[in-house]
Amino acid sequence: MTTVWTQARRAARMNPSIIREILKVTEKPGILSMAGGLPSADTFPVEALKAACDRVLTQAPREALQYAASEGFGPLREWVAARVATLGMAVRPDQVLITSGSQQGLDLVGKVLCDAGAPVAVETPTYLGALQAFTPYEPIFASLASDAEGPLPEAIAALPHDAPGTRFSYLLPNYQNPTGRVMGAARRAEVVEASRRAGVPIVEDNPYGDLWFDAPPPAALSSLWPEGSLYLGSFSKVLTPGFRLGYLIAPPELFPKLLQAKQAADLHTPGFNQRVVHEVIRDGFLDGHIPTIRQRYKANRDAMAAGLRDFLPPGCEWQSPEGGMFFWVRLPEGLDAMALLPQAVEAGIAYVPGAAFYAHQADARTLRLSFVTLTPELIGEGVEKLGRLLHEALEAAAEPAP
Repeated sequence: MTTVWTQARRAARMNPSIIREILKVTEKPGILSMAGGLPSADTFPVEALKAACDRVLTQAPREALQYAASEGFGPLREWVAARVATLGMAVRPDQVLITSGSQQGLDLVGKVLCDAGAPVAVETPTYLGALQAFTPYEPIFASLASDAEGPLPEAIAALPHDAPGTRFSYLLPNYQNPTGRVMGAARRAEVVEASRRAGVPIVEDNPYGDLWFDAPPPAALSSLWPEGSLYLGSFSKVLTPGFRLGYLIAPPELFPKLLQAKQAADLHTPGFNQRVVHEVIRDGFLDGHIPTIRQRYKANRDAMAAGLRDFLPPGCEWQSPEGGMFFWVRLPEGLDAMALLPQAVEAGIAYVPGAAFYAHQADARTLRLSFVTLTPELIGEGVEKLGRLLHEALEAAAEPAP
């Protein structure tokens, strides 16, 4: 008898990441990729990590290579609790759960908080990886009307209250992926107040908050409403993504279920990785390391801003981000970023079409450009190629049909 596999209903809701598929294309020689949200490998502190690996394997080899606590390495949890105090948050180490990247944190949130048919609110647009993490748990996405500062408070106030009620709003207040926008202090206060009044908790994702260029962002949303917020952070953008190390900070009443979900997923995040990272950062290493990343990324941001001004055709819209890794571009009417992508790859460049970042009513005219992995010179070359492609597309669209 032939074996027949019956997949769970949730499996049908899983879809490949368009970003991961595009990254496969960018591996071809000669492609100038402005697609993936990858930190620059030139920022990885290789020597510091090598030295930390040696110290961990010398001082605590048995412990580092053994199974570990599901909650995470105690000293690292203490470091995280102290670190987020600079964001205005007052949390205890026992509220910190170390995760296998903040992407796992999103999955744990979905497992514990999402139900089939229950609304989950997201920004317009929002992080594609969050949509992928939540979707298998069958929520109904509510798209929050948003502007250049993020979601509008009135959109949060209008979220569904009736059973099953909106489970949470997923928000990225700092240099958002994909738009690069940052939420100002006044907007943060308004968003938190609207959320409190509506009884809708906040899941705050902050992978880019350290990557500011001229001034740090305002205090975390979670600092304004600790009992109604869950906070996600990551070491991927400031150390290395290869260690897959993130963290989740939850109110005490929510933490046990998140921990149980973590135990069922992978028992614990690799203890060796946790000890190595703690060994690197425990004496203030990041205070000197992160400014070097900011300096590099700011120069790249400026190079891309200049290229966009010089080469993109009239009718294109964008804002220069104050931090993070991305420009969000809206093309002139009549152009479709997804449809143009094969021609872009043929021309030797890659970007991410913006449609994938929308829970509803995708804007086909949008695209995301990353400015952190190429040099300023290559950024200028890539944006010039993009501008040439768009000029040609506009000319072709203006030609009368034969």
